[in-house]
Amino acid sequence: MQPDLSVVIPLFNEEQSLPLLVRRLFPALDALGRSYEVVFVDDGSSDRTVEQLQLLVEARSRAVRAILLAHNVGQHLAIMAAFKQVRGRSVVTLDADLQNPPEEIGAVLQALEDGADYVGTIRGIRQDDWWRRTASRLLNRIREHTTRIRITDQGCMLRGFDRHVVDSINRCRDVTPFVPALAYVFARRPVEIKVSHEPRAAGKSKYSLLRLIRLNFDLMTGYSLVPLQLFSVSGIAIAIGSIFFVIYLAIRRLVLGPEVEGVFTLFGIAFFLLGCVLFGIGIVGEYVGRIFEQTQNRPRYVVAHILGDSQFVPSCQKEISA
Repeated sequence: MQPDLSVVIPLFNEEQSLPLLVRRLFPALDALGRSYEVVFVDDGSSDRTVEQLQLLVEARSRAVRAILLAHNVGQHLAIMAAFKQVRGRSVVTLDADLQNPPEEIGAVLQALEDGADYVGTIRGIRQDDWWRRTASRLLNRIREHTTRIRITDQGCMLRGFDRHVVDSINRCRDVTPFVPALAYVFARRPVEIKVSHEPRAAGKSKYSLLRLIRLNFDLMTGYSLVPLQLFSVSGIAIAIGSIFFVIYLAIRRLVLGPEVEGVFTLFGIAFFLLGCVLFGIGIVGEYVGRIFEQTQNRPRYVVAHILGDSQFVPSCQKEISA
């Protein structure tokens, strides 16, 4: 029997957050009055997350499954692994840290019922550090100006997907996928809604500033050629400017004769141009690196084990509370 809803939750070292999540998740799902399944994905945790998942699957074996990945591959590849297994007509992704309350799943489902096939969410009042809010706004602006992806809040993983969007994502072979961007590309009627946001229940965020920057590099090089085009245009502009500068230096020499002034200016210009060249080589390297990884055709993730049987029951209200 196909459930109405599949909830996908990636986990990485969430032994402190998982029990808190379970206490709120299942009452919130039962209150929806729909048949559902919950698919957890352990992304190579090194703490007791897997042990807790085993206990949870034993307690709710007919409505909960857990996919154990052999290695840490990142949040979005972990979600892709779960998308291969989900059976629901609608799919909702959710982080385990409770910053997006499970009680908001109902609002996402309502937007899907109203005709959307992809539902993005915007955190109302973010409960994050100031530097994370500032970095997110800056990186969002950069991404919006270099790609055609319009995602107001790319860091919020409470999102809803229609079945046809999930099936389209499953056909992708991106080495470094970004699930919300893929969904935006394949959706016919994407919408965004506001949801509440809470402080992290336990543990620490797995996204450092460096990982946020790397994520945006993946977005820019994976969904746009604008960085290459900007570098080409900049190269043309610098080349034209250098022609006028050489003409200026030639006239100055004819008028004033040989002079040593301006040597350090020339050094500064040379170093600036060298920096532009190295930056451009780095951008080209990002694209070449993605091509190299794609041509290797290695598995993007390895599923070590799947906990839970293949049967499904519409309701979990009478099962043992985990």
